[in-house]
Amino acid sequence: MNLFEKEKMIQESAETFENQSPEALIAWAVEQFPNITLACSFGAEDVVLVDMIQKISPKSDIFYLDTNVHFQETLETRDRLQQHYGLEFVQVLPKLTLDEQASQFGEELWKSNANQCCNIRKVDPLTDILKNYDAWITGIRRDQAPTRANAKKVEYDVKFGLVKFNPLASWTSEDVWAYIRNNNVIYNPLHDNHYPSIGCSHCTRQVMPGEDPRAGRWAGNEKTECGLHK
Repeated sequence: MNLFEKEKMIQESAETFENQSPEALIAWAVEQFPNITLACSFGAEDVVLVDMIQKISPKSDIFYLDTNVHFQETLETRDRLQQHYGLEFVQVLPKLTLDEQASQFGEELWKSNANQCCNIRKVDPLTDILKNYDAWITGIRRDQAPTRANAKKVEYDVKFGLVKFNPLASWTSEDVWAYIRNNNVIYNPLHDNHYPSIGCSHCTRQVMPGEDPRAGRWAGNEKTECGLHK
């Protein structure tokens, strides 16, 4: 498939699946791109996608970016999901340990330069792992942030050079939690303690009623995205 044909396919499939279920899109995605992977952060959206993919294509790879600074609850959620589904998540580590990062760039880089920290611990490892695939699936939703408002169900990820599927793009938070409840999906218990969006422990705080759901990410910083999504 040449570039023109790929662009046409992406545009047409985005239109075709806009009003179809996430499961229908996932089934089509894994058929068209057998060499596909899901990026899992163990947040609410991603555990929904893990459940769907296990029902549709249980042999598809699922990876997570191990930044070495996840909440303990996040790692426990990973372990519970692995045991429940009988799967092994692909662990993707940064090239630098936390000590090596501190030695090169100073202690607590996430405070002095959050973008650089995210690049080292998330963006660069993601770039490396995605080189092994033709397409990836993410859990982003349009109503999560203004930067995601125009996300299509199917798009070409220029940043990483592969096809990107966002099956939950049109879902609301209520849709996500309805699926979790109706399907008894394992989820991160931090969600029950005012953490609607969960990232690294150093850069995530609780969000109180009335605050924007992503106010707990990089609080006190203009930063709103870690750089994984354009």
